[in-house]
Amino acid sequence: MNKSELIETFAAQRDISHKRAEEVVNMIFNSMSEAMISGDRIEIRGLGSFVVKEYGAYTGRNPKTGEPIEVKPKKLPFFKVGKELKERILDGK
Repeated sequence: MNKSELIETFAAQRDISHKRAEEVVNMIFNSMSEAMISGDRIEIRGLGSFVVKEYGAYTGRNPKTGEPIEVKPKKLPFFKVGKELKERILDGK
């Protein structure tokens, strides 16, 4: 499912306009993005949690030439699936 399919499903299930459903979905995604940018952890019971992992700098290798290159430190979003969702997927329900 992509974002537009989520909006369509939400609009149909809640019997609201496509425009209103899109506003709500965008508001949720923007709030989640802002929270992670400011370093907050997001936990949605029954689904999982979103965190930002920090990786330090290291020396890597260019795969073509084999030359060492310096890789800068970075922050990346990470999703950890919750127990309830994991069990639902395993059970196929």
